[in-house]
Amino acid sequence: MITRRHLLAGTAGLALPAAAQRPMAQPYRSLRALAAAKGLVFGTAAASYELKDRDFTPLLLGQAAQIVPEYEMKRGALEKQRGQYDFSALDTLFGFARRGGLSLRGHPLVWYTANPPWLAPALEARRDETLLTGHIRTLLQRYPLTSVDVVNEALAPPGAKQRGWRPSPWLKAFGPAYIDIAFHAARSAAPATQLVYNDFGCEQGSGANDRFRADTLNLLDGLLARRVPVDALGLQGHLTAFSNRVDQRKLRAFLDEVRARGLAILVTELDVDDSGGPSDIATRDAAVADEARRFLDVVLDSPATGAVLTWNLSDRYVDPPDEWRLKLAGFRYRKTPYDAQMRPKPLWTALARAFAGRRPFP
Repeated sequence: MITRRHLLAGTAGLALPAAAQRPMAQPYRSLRALAAAKGLVFGTAAASYELKDRDFTPLLLGQAAQIVPEYEMKRGALEKQRGQYDFSALDTLFGFARRGGLSLRGHPLVWYTANPPWLAPALEARRDETLLTGHIRTLLQRYPLTSVDVVNEALAPPGAKQRGWRPSPWLKAFGPAYIDIAFHAARSAAPATQLVYNDFGCEQGSGANDRFRADTLNLLDGLLARRVPVDALGLQGHLTAFSNRVDQRKLRAFLDEVRARGLAILVTELDVDDSGGPSDIATRDAAVADEARRFLDVVLDSPATGAVLTWNLSDRYVDPPDEWRLKLAGFRYRKTPYDAQMRPKPLWTALARAFAGRRPFP
């Protein structure tokens, strides 16, 4: 167990970089402060390697109230050999958060991918439930988390050939019951932690997204009917600026349905894909900000929404994955609130205005 004394060793004297201190449309306030003033938590994904950048850590501490591990909590990174955990990277991130006064949410305990190579053969050899529950207990008893994505992406995504459950080693071993098992194990290990089902595909307006929203509600209804301890739905919020945009009417109706079920709503991985747009950066940035605004106009209008986390704070850490032609052409995504030089972008302004404009709820 990481000790409180170790985690709270001070990080005094940190200040925001000059680029982040520039006034934009109003006197500068942090996203964390603007969100907190309206009863929201603003946070971001972060990775331990990013903490080595001296111009990034003050920005992270100044802007975010919460961080979620980008990859350090994924099982493939933690338990490369069965029963042998390497917590070093996660301890680094967690210690930074605690020293800086940031809360930590977990992601993910159970996922169809990012598992170590030994896991699937082990499940095929023996349907050992402790391979699921033991991992959950190990993490939740080590780290005090505000909330955690217990199960991530259990449904076939929009556009898949077949609707229903996404294939995974867990589904193959235990059937859909693996979701119930995971949530019960999480509640037993961490009674005070908010337990989240996390997925993407509920945000946009296509017919495939309509079907995915219906499937998500069916999943939640089943969990609640069986008294599975799920507390919240995590909307990943991976948006697209130049294709399949958010349908505000459909999204509002869906969020009303989630709230009617007594569940909280979190935006867990917000970013806006600007691929397919023009080469002009100003045009792309404006489109990214507008799509985020349209999304947040609806999401923040729900009293059930308690947090908004971006999937990273700076474009410096967002490279085209496996898209070598884009890399060679010098393309860089403009998905996050700050550019690669840690300068605020129109997306920052869209977030700030969305938080400041949120109406109060009784």
